[in-house]
Amino acid sequence: MPQRALIVTVRHLAWILGAMVVAAPQAGTPVLPDAGAAAPTVLAMDAAPDVTLLAAEATPPVAADNDPADATPGPVAAEAPDAAPDAPDAEAGLSVATGPAAADAPPPAAAEHEPEASTAAERILVVRPRDTLVGLLTGAGIDDAEAHAAAAAITVLFPARALRPGQEVAIHLDPGDDNTLVALEIEPAPGRTIRARLRDGAWQAQEIIAPRQRLLAKAEGSIETGLYPSATAAGLPPGLTLSLIRALGHEIDFQRDIQPGDRFKVLFERFRDDEGGLLGHGRVLQVEMVLSGRRLAYWRHQGRDGTTEWYDQRGQSLRRAFLRTPLDGARISSHFGNRRHPILGYTRMHAGMDFAAPTGTPVYAAGNGVVASIRHERGYGKIVRIRHPGGIETRYAHLSRFARGIRAGRPVRQGDVIGAVGSTGLSTGPHLHYEVVVGGRPVNPATRTTRTVRLAGRDLTAFNAARRDLARLAETIGTRTEVAMAD
Repeated sequence: MPQRALIVTVRHLAWILGAMVVAAPQAGTPVLPDAGAAAPTVLAMDAAPDVTLLAAEATPPVAADNDPADATPGPVAAEAPDAAPDAPDAEAGLSVATGPAAADAPPPAAAEHEPEASTAAERILVVRPRDTLVGLLTGAGIDDAEAHAAAAAITVLFPARALRPGQEVAIHLDPGDDNTLVALEIEPAPGRTIRARLRDGAWQAQEIIAPRQRLLAKAEGSIETGLYPSATAAGLPPGLTLSLIRALGHEIDFQRDIQPGDRFKVLFERFRDDEGGLLGHGRVLQVEMVLSGRRLAYWRHQGRDGTTEWYDQRGQSLRRAFLRTPLDGARISSHFGNRRHPILGYTRMHAGMDFAAPTGTPVYAAGNGVVASIRHERGYGKIVRIRHPGGIETRYAHLSRFARGIRAGRPVRQGDVIGAVGSTGLSTGPHLHYEVVVGGRPVNPATRTTRTVRLAGRDLTAFNAARRDLARLAETIGTRTEVAMAD
């Protein structure tokens, strides 16, 4: 009897183990959630051109060996009724492994991502009148040879004559390789992107066309620590926020004019595909700010000649002859006038303004002109001097380095990168010393700004009509964040 009981027990144990083996998933087999389980939340993102969907596995997915940056696994229900409408199926190129991958199996789509996509630093350049693509790139500090090679590649699909003032060019730099240019993008029209990338030492260009719906989006809120963190937290993309700050820099001193509790509202373009997926963002169209009770409003407007500028409600352009601050994200650490010198220890005239910023922060030419000199000068340290029309000279001192391509006699345009913040010469820490000299005498840089253009006639009528149309459309947004626009 004990022997029979033992046999029955072993048989039962074998049956139980067999059932477990059948029920257990093999390595590499997707584990599907229960039918009643909640479907995963799908987020639309405009930062990645492809999305790779991987089933949760007992072993790491094969795709992770090809591109760690794109191998974030996530559960996918094969027949979930509320799965994302734009999720690719097996016929669209998604393969779900049911066993070990063959050694010669082709890599998944995620492996096609370039390594620089997740590490390259992005900058937005704005085209100005008479700019060329090569000049725009070299003005941003790109090496001449790199600029000509990239421009030659992209002009195959985007002729140089098609470049228009107000257009934006996105450049991607490799910070691990002395900020070498690795990619650039131009969007001639929403949904049409011309992209050039450096692949295996050669530049390749491609045109990307995406069917899209144009929407008017709104971001608004209260300013606490600064416009940039507040605007991005409210939903305005970082690139658009920086472009907006640069455009308003002629009118608003972001160090002194903004106080905690001030408010902002920004209207900008957003593009979605036919299924509602986010394709990207276009241009900022209007901004309204309330600073210490004072209301300011500005509109982006394209004139009949194709030039795009920012204007106030009277049709006055915000572009001025000189920038109020020749760098981004800095604070004023010392004003123009008499002061006690922090190193020499006695009171003397401070002939400029100091802007505290981290070492390496790009410094821009405050206005159009010609480089007069570029050298090391005693207390100034590394300094760039630029001559401007009307007997005006601007000086940029204590630089850590000069921008590539900057030399005496070279013409520069407002916003060109001429150097980087440093602490050379008589300096107690990294900052830019900025001077404006008129007729040989230093003047307060905060006052050396002049208006340039004001709309009139048919141009002013068209501007006011566009303002009214935008205001009517904005009223329909209500508590939502976006509303459809006409293409």
